[in-house]
Amino acid sequence: MTDQVLSQALIEEATKKSGLIWVRGDGPSRPLWHVWHEGAAHVVGDCPGEQPLPRLVSGTTAEVTVRSKDKGGRLISWTAAVSELEPHSEAWESVVAELKGKRLNAPDAEQMTERWARECRVLRLEPKDAITSLPDGSLAAAPLPTPATTRHAVPAALPRLLLARKKKRAQK
Repeated sequence: MTDQVLSQALIEEATKKSGLIWVRGDGPSRPLWHVWHEGAAHVVGDCPGEQPLPRLVSGTTAEVTVRSKDKGGRLISWTAAVSELEPHSEAWESVVAELKGKRLNAPDAEQMTERWARECRVLRLEPKDAITSLPDGSLAAAPLPTPATTRHAVPAALPRLLLARKKKRAQK
């Protein structure tokens, strides 16, 4: 019993302090901003102007990985029971009030909650059971191929130009 209470406290404290969590449902993990409210992480998204959510359906589970706010490394990983909140329900209203306070740079701050009710999904990610082991490896995705590059050979004239500047400074 004590281990479960400590696990829940660790999940809550780590998730509250992290501004970003990684959530994996049916598909790749996605970084999501969230709020911790009444024993669960809550996220909003899947609509224009908001974060894309991973494929999550009510009644399923998701894997949540919490990162350190200061160092960015993985702190803890836990399994969450997923449920979608019904727009304008009592639970939805209390969560959206919290989410609205953390939403940065909203283009429509006055009508944001109505837009969320019409177009977005608000999900509750409630810790289930206990802490899971952290995934192995970096989990970094390979960058997409692109013709853009930042590495080029040093121009042939550059060493002479830099040397000429140093000579001028030395003569002064």
